[in-house]
Amino acid sequence: LDPTETSPSLRVTHLEMLKGVGNHSYDSILEIPIIDNRPSEDLLADQMHQAIKAYPKCNAVLVRRHGMYVWGDSWEQAKAQCESFDYLCESAVKMKGMGLESGLVPQSGTYREEEDASMGEEKKEDSSTTEEKKEEEPPSKKRKIAPAFNAAGATNNDADLVCTEATVPLVPRDSKILLLDIEGTTTSISFVKDVLFPFVLKNLESHLNTMDEKDLVPLREALEADLAKLGDDHPSNKQIAELEKVECNKSRIAQYIRALMANDVKATGLKSFQGKMWKAGYASGELVGHLYSDFIPMLEWCKSNEVKVCIYSSGSIGAQKLLFGHTAQGDITSYFGGHFDTTSGSKRESPSYINIAKDLNVETKAVIFVSDLEAELRAAKEAGMVAVMAVRPGNAPLSEDAKRDFPLVRSLLQLCGAD
Repeated sequence: LDPTETSPSLRVTHLEMLKGVGNHSYDSILEIPIIDNRPSEDLLADQMHQAIKAYPKCNAVLVRRHGMYVWGDSWEQAKAQCESFDYLCESAVKMKGMGLESGLVPQSGTYREEEDASMGEEKKEDSSTTEEKKEEEPPSKKRKIAPAFNAAGATNNDADLVCTEATVPLVPRDSKILLLDIEGTTTSISFVKDVLFPFVLKNLESHLNTMDEKDLVPLREALEADLAKLGDDHPSNKQIAELEKVECNKSRIAQYIRALMANDVKATGLKSFQGKMWKAGYASGELVGHLYSDFIPMLEWCKSNEVKVCIYSSGSIGAQKLLFGHTAQGDITSYFGGHFDTTSGSKRESPSYINIAKDLNVETKAVIFVSDLEAELRAAKEAGMVAVMAVRPGNAPLSEDAKRDFPLVRSLLQLCGAD
């Protein structure tokens, strides 16, 4: 479902169920060809023909965003192979969610004849020779290596063991503090865009009608301050200028909010008001916070390894706590060691990250920041933090510069590693 995915095949190896798909054994590398979907099945014929010719050992073809065709010498064989392919695909998806590549040969945990033979040779080594070697070797140092599951396509991922600027950092080895964005990192963008924002617009007038005039005046002033910071040429201000000017506070506030939200403005006054509206939605049960399936296991890892997890979002601190306090998995706010919003500064400006590090009483280089937005990562990196790009379904496509300049994680569990 990843809109940026263009792989010609799905690779799977070292799973016992490979024996059930025909022409493969446990340690074979199965390559299931992937073709693009078409409006009707008959239009797939040419692509199917080319895929079968290119991958003659595979008895299946995956159709992107559609399903899979499986065949056999009989309906019984086709059914059995279909069940095996289903298991393998499910395993591959779960492995991907954990940051593991299903097509990479494991570096350990699988029998190798050469290793078995070498064990016998090692036992024959003379003890005096061993002592001489120890004297010649320099004092051992803990070598910093990259995690072994970063390779995207290579079957031999030895190159990944060399750390570069784009190597995925590990906690607690590289840092004891994680600073996480929410939208597109811990939580689906679609939850924010398709659930939270529409909730505000749908209930805007009715919510304003419940507010007293003494509360409306400071709200209007806060929103006008948000608009003033944007400048006259901003689309939100242009949109408001085209509307009929009204003196009624409720009507004018509604115009401000709709204009700011129409242009996805991240402003303190707006976010504070949205948070108050969402509070009512969470309390009624109409809103339930979304979390990616890897998030709570990552939080558990960090808790057990004394890694502090903090949140930095354009949404207000109150809105952050509401989301994490009303998830389908329950209230998870106890996992967090701090919350930050735009009161610390814009997420696209490096001084904001310096301010957060000061609040945490650490240097910026001691913090790993994870987000899905390149501008935020560049600001954090400029401030001295370790910046990591979150790659999630529905996130904006990555630029070539982002792919080169930042470590990429498709699961937050990829950050959990060695001491």
